[in-house]
Amino acid sequence: MEQQVFDFVNLEEPEELDERSAEDKERLEEWKRNKKEARARFSAMQALPYEVKKKRAVRRVIEFVEEMDNRDCNAHVSVGGLDSIVLLMFIRHVVGLDVPAISVSSAEDKSIQRMHKALGVHPVKSIKSKVEVIQEFGFPVISKRIAGKIDLLQHPTEDNETVRHAIITGECGEQGHFAKNSRMQLPKKWLYLFAGMANEKYGTEYLEAPFLVSNKCCYYIKEKPCDDWAREHNSYPFLGMMASEGGQREEALVDHGCNYYGKTVMRSAPFAPFMRQDILTLAVEMDTLWKNGLREQYEERAREEGRLAAGEHFPESIIPTIYGTIEKKEDGNLYTTLAQRTGCSMCGFGIHMEERPHRFDRLRERDYKEWHFWMYECCTDPDLGEKYGWDRALDWIGVEWEDYPAVQINMFKDFPEN
Repeated sequence: MEQQVFDFVNLEEPEELDERSAEDKERLEEWKRNKKEARARFSAMQALPYEVKKKRAVRRVIEFVEEMDNRDCNAHVSVGGLDSIVLLMFIRHVVGLDVPAISVSSAEDKSIQRMHKALGVHPVKSIKSKVEVIQEFGFPVISKRIAGKIDLLQHPTEDNETVRHAIITGECGEQGHFAKNSRMQLPKKWLYLFAGMANEKYGTEYLEAPFLVSNKCCYYIKEKPCDDWAREHNSYPFLGMMASEGGQREEALVDHGCNYYGKTVMRSAPFAPFMRQDILTLAVEMDTLWKNGLREQYEERAREEGRLAAGEHFPESIIPTIYGTIEKKEDGNLYTTLAQRTGCSMCGFGIHMEERPHRFDRLRERDYKEWHFWMYECCTDPDLGEKYGWDRALDWIGVEWEDYPAVQINMFKDFPEN
């Protein structure tokens, strides 16, 4: 933190500092109150019945399109996995608006790509390949938030010194309202594994990972190419985000709500208050439409546009096969029989919380050649010249991935979450 210099000749100086400190404390308390109130309002929306949330989502979609019209802008759907596939169908066939859709489909599972083709989603090309992103910036591991902090620790500069101090100690500066023990600090288990570069300064005995960590993968593979397309077409996105997913998405949605109109960013997330059961319920409804004649309509249109050859057909279900099927448990709750969430095949966010078979185990079952590449060959060590992959990262954070893995570090028992 920035040190205060006191002039003890001028007796008024300490009083001014005390007053400023009191103002900072009051601003911090007001910020906390506002956050708490926003959370309470959003929790109340999440607790609404499904049908009510569905009707509210319709209104949010219409409001966003009308606002875009008022600003002489366009709207589109940014499509990825199941949630945004359902969103696209919801907007088209419940709200009744035929909006365009875009996706970096090449980053998705092949079963998701097939559904994108069926819905006429416009493909957008990544700026960098998955291999280039990992080799240049690092592995997307743990979570976006934590990976971003580790990235800063691994690339220290004078400009990020204050932030790095907060990441290691939890002590914030003015922008963090001078908070102590803040959420900026990494949990102890991740500090132990990744903060060794600061040992000399802080007198710690942390470790340094033998690989880079980054949250930049989504930016170069998906976000920037989609943002560039949107800028070229003067268009702003509908996103299939839900606050129930947690993390940075939750904070953004709680703070800004479903529709957000900022100076440089505008977006609509009409499913923001949906819970997992809500989106799966809606997925079943959209799948029923698909199976009761909608698929044939899309096939006819695709053949007219030359996107589907005679005799070829689109998938029988809108649920990509990577998810399995949507079934109902004895307690009535819906679930997908295979993947619960999907992303790029090389994404490791959240892998440490999954039970086996985890996502990489399932990738091995689907495509052993691709699994072998990501595990052993996707990167080249700049010092040794040898190939390596997720094997190095997963071993380091204690995630098993082979039938007979090497002895692995397990920080979860010894270093619990803060």
